[in-house]
Amino acid sequence: MSLRVCFKPTITSTLGRQFTPLASIISTQARSYSILNRATMSSPAPAPQRRFQNPAVFVCDIQEKFRPAIHEFDKVISTTSKLLRASTVLSLPVFVTTQNRSRLGDTVAELKPHLARTTVKADIDKTRFSMFIPPILSDPVFSSPAQVAIVGIESHICVTQTALDLLAAGHKVYVLADGVSSTNKEEVPIALARLRQAGAVVTSSESWIYELMGDAAVPEFKGIVNLVKDTGNETKGALGGLVGSKI
Repeated sequence: MSLRVCFKPTITSTLGRQFTPLASIISTQARSYSILNRATMSSPAPAPQRRFQNPAVFVCDIQEKFRPAIHEFDKVISTTSKLLRASTVLSLPVFVTTQNRSRLGDTVAELKPHLARTTVKADIDKTRFSMFIPPILSDPVFSSPAQVAIVGIESHICVTQTALDLLAAGHKVYVLADGVSSTNKEEVPIALARLRQAGAVVTSSESWIYELMGDAAVPEFKGIVNLVKDTGNETKGALGGLVGSKI
């Protein structure tokens, strides 16, 4: 009996020494979390950032002489017009090319007013089918990976070769299906399937614009919403005429 009386205080004292530091640690951590929470609550919310940090727009060979030949050419123009208007709101760099301008004509007149209001980094005539030629690929925009939206013609030639060159250089490519076409409409889904397999994203103009922003809190959001509403009928027409069930 005397042994039990002797050992009980010793065990209790030992356990107390073991658990007291743990309680102290928990109390200290709780105070730290409380201070951190108060600091976090008092800090201003971070400014909204766009989802794409280095976007660019390519307008490929939308020229006057192609007007009677290209399938749903007016739909290509309407989507490109919308994209250029979005480029103005979002201050996007725009790259424009023509193919053998002296023979095939200048960029169509409908796009000129929109181009005048955007940041056109290059407007170049070319003989090469790809747009990604030295005067463009040397632009500072392409010194780091860019997110490039392509509209124009023809899907299976210039658009395809431009996309493949951009992909090979490490850029992200978005081919806007409601803004590309060819002389023979059957070429379009073949080209889009090939580009998708090569790593390009085949999407719509509206999807790309909203993905670029990524956040309704960005300052330009209201301007884009108004643009989308303003071009709603044209968007439906382009999707119906150029996309349908082809992709």
